[in-house]
Amino acid sequence: MFWLLGIYSLVFIISIAAFLGLVVALPATYFSKKQSTKVGRPSLLPWVGVIAKNLLGVAIVVLGVLLSLPGIPGQGLLTIVIGAMLLDFPGKRRLVRSVVHRRGVLDNLNRLRRVFKRSPLELPSE
Repeated sequence: MFWLLGIYSLVFIISIAAFLGLVVALPATYFSKKQSTKVGRPSLLPWVGVIAKNLLGVAIVVLGVLLSLPGIPGQGLLTIVIGAMLLDFPGKRRLVRSVVHRRGVLDNLNRLRRVFKRSPLELPSE
């Protein structure tokens, strides 16, 4: 029984730390910048990075789904959110912006950033 509590605590701490790390690491203009498309000669190395990042994202989402099942300790929803942030899918940027535009979300994110002495996130007016 104690090892389940230990696993739960460890997963909880890691997922909170990962979320905080992502929020603090975002540049202040992350939501206000247009997504740039690079034109040039295609290279294999960037594609390997994109594929690896998406595979890691899928693995984290699957882990989050497993952690969401009853009887399995862990922060399932938070783990799913972290995995989804790694994935590349159509409409992701628009979805994330709509969540951040919700009342209170941006204020809480910026409060976390203030604790770590980071500039507040900027949002374009819609």
